[in-house]
Amino acid sequence: MIPRRRALHRLAFLGLLIAAPLLARPASAQERAITLASTTSTEQSGLFGHLLPIFQRETGITVRVVAVGTGQALAIGAKGDADALLVHDRPGEDKFVADGTGIDRRDVMANDFVIVGPAADPAGIKDGRDATEALARIARAKAPFASRGDDSGTNRTELRLWKKAGIEARGLGSSYRELGQGMGPTLNAAAAMDAYTLTDRATWASFKNRQNLVILVQGDPALFNPYGSILVNPARFPQIHAADARIWHEWLTSERGRAAIASFKVGGEQLFFPAGTMPSQ
Repeated sequence: MIPRRRALHRLAFLGLLIAAPLLARPASAQERAITLASTTSTEQSGLFGHLLPIFQRETGITVRVVAVGTGQALAIGAKGDADALLVHDRPGEDKFVADGTGIDRRDVMANDFVIVGPAADPAGIKDGRDATEALARIARAKAPFASRGDDSGTNRTELRLWKKAGIEARGLGSSYRELGQGMGPTLNAAAAMDAYTLTDRATWASFKNRQNLVILVQGDPALFNPYGSILVNPARFPQIHAADARIWHEWLTSERGRAAIASFKVGGEQLFFPAGTMPSQ
């Protein structure tokens, strides 16, 4: 029994020797990460797949994106369930800040919306530069129109354009289809239905299932599509990762961030322009 006891003691001692260096090591630093509530257009266009690895390499911070419509992104921020927002509905953004939920809204980048539809163009809007007139013609022709219907920035812009045209979109009957979907699924539905729709140019450039859809209206100043970065207010939500969110916010509007945005291209086409650099239509 004694030899066996000695063997057990020896094994225990050896185990301590092996474990000691591990116990002496400092705990590894916790992963630095923030939650960004943003839009389906920035996600589905591929912009985040380009930007976020650059940001993470430079800062060590992971950005976890919740890609939803702008209305939903603002709602997520209003609950303190995100650290920062990148969205595209200026009236909604201004209200978010005025309510004290967000702080330090900044212009980040812009692109534009376009109206796409079937090449046969039953509403006769091809080569137009007046978005409201185009919608009026679509309504008169009773041509199908696919709306995102999801309170996104794109959907909010679309509804403002219908209102400007003096048309109640939901009164158009069966020709007006509210899908409650993101931009990609809405384009798929429009392609399947030979319907018109409003889309951001970046998602359109990345969209592969175009079938008969083509760009028909572009260049109207009313189709300008600016994006803003907003920090969720840490005074209201002390649990958020305010310091790292601030690093993201500053980087996004810095020369490094602006260069990263400008370098994102699909098929050689630049799809987002840092604030103040978008060429006139």
